[in-house]
Amino acid sequence: MKYSIAYRKSLAILTTAAMVLVFSGCRATPSAPPTPTPPPITPAPTTPPISTPIPPIPATPSLPTIVPPQALIGSRNTLNSTEYVVFAWNDLGMHCANPTYDKAVLLPPYNTVWVQVIKRGNPPQIVTSGLTVEYRFINNTYSYGKQSYGQFWDNAKKLFGTDLVKNTGLNLTDPAIHNGLSGKMTAKTDHFEAIGIPLTPINDDGSWNPFQVAQITVKDASGKVVAQTDATAPISDEINCGKCHGANPFQDILEKHDRNNGTKLVSQAPVLCASCHGDPALGKMEAGPAHYLSDHIHGFHAKVSPQPACYDCHPGKVTQCSRSLAHTAADGNCITCHGDLSQVSSSIDSGRIPWVNEPKCVTCHAGVAEVDTQSTLYRNATGHGGVYCASCHSSPHATVPTNILSDNYQALQYQGAAKTIGSCGTCHRTSRGGGSEDDDILEEHGGNNPRIATACNICHTSISANVRQWPHAFQWKATSGTGTTRGSEGD
Repeated sequence: MKYSIAYRKSLAILTTAAMVLVFSGCRATPSAPPTPTPPPITPAPTTPPISTPIPPIPATPSLPTIVPPQALIGSRNTLNSTEYVVFAWNDLGMHCANPTYDKAVLLPPYNTVWVQVIKRGNPPQIVTSGLTVEYRFINNTYSYGKQSYGQFWDNAKKLFGTDLVKNTGLNLTDPAIHNGLSGKMTAKTDHFEAIGIPLTPINDDGSWNPFQVAQITVKDASGKVVAQTDATAPISDEINCGKCHGANPFQDILEKHDRNNGTKLVSQAPVLCASCHGDPALGKMEAGPAHYLSDHIHGFHAKVSPQPACYDCHPGKVTQCSRSLAHTAADGNCITCHGDLSQVSSSIDSGRIPWVNEPKCVTCHAGVAEVDTQSTLYRNATGHGGVYCASCHSSPHATVPTNILSDNYQALQYQGAAKTIGSCGTCHRTSRGGGSEDDDILEEHGGNNPRIATACNICHTSISANVRQWPHAFQWKATSGTGTTRGSEGD
């Protein structure tokens, strides 16, 4: 049989290769054709991983059932036997959190509750020693495993530089303390606090409630319960940006950032926005070369059309976190205090530090003692006898009254009316009461055993007729009251 020269050359090559393999201890398969050298492969374009879907926000929150007890000042026997009262509040009255933590990340689940315990007397005393304060949340005992919130812990090291035990949170004040969804609060000089609680708006049964309720329990050294109350701990994840950025908003944000700024954030996800843009809300006090995050977000969105509304980002259409009835409106009335998008941004460009330099109550409430807190923010300010403003008025963005029962709980618990603690409007037609001040006060409410207990008796066992010793030196303007007598004349 005759073969072509090409075939004989190929056969020689294969034979030689087979011999090499045999002598090297390998068995060759003579019938196997030679493996061609593959051509260079051009990598396929990188396809971003699919973002975790964001669950839709329910039309209404699933609020727990809470029932305030009979008003403390409504029963003389109960009032006289009460040694301590406790006031609790959230530091902001509103908290936002990402619904996912696998793409762009703005804020962690981070809730803070403050408490003041007051020993009733003449004068009352703020107490932080000899007592323990515990907290828990109604219908909410864990966070990891609910919807996509487990991503916060799974990515905590990359996002926030620390590994966290599941269901414990960050703490920008006391980094060694990682609070959970229940536990003991830390005693400070004039209050107790639990900072960075990793609270989510998802109840244990899967329902959604941005107005979580903290139950506060005060115990003495023997373990006896001496005071209890409830307070709102708001946390909403309506900050999903989906109105403009589509079904995968945080992916879309990273893609647009890369396209407009030459960054590669999509490949680096998850990305904490504050890693480049300073954010005092996360303890990053310096603006950095990329400027403050608040400046960028407000300034950029001031130039788009249509502009987003405040409630599109500061949750939200359902949550409506600006809920103080005296200060809010259908759109939250945010602009009245904070200005519009452009003004928020330009004020930062002019030197304002976001989260540090904020609107002041005195702007609207001038001429009233103790209202001008100077450089101290309302949420950190004290007034009457060292009591925090929020002890009597409640949280910023949620000063009493609101349309959320848990916001009003302490006012109802102690004085039976959703009014500022100590307001004459608890019983009278106006917040300034009625009659000829000195005579009526002495006759009806003065001394250690007044004929009618007032809201002042929540803390004070004796009421002075000197109005300069009252909260705000009794200089507040008259607002409508209940017009009914809730004070106790005895049981």
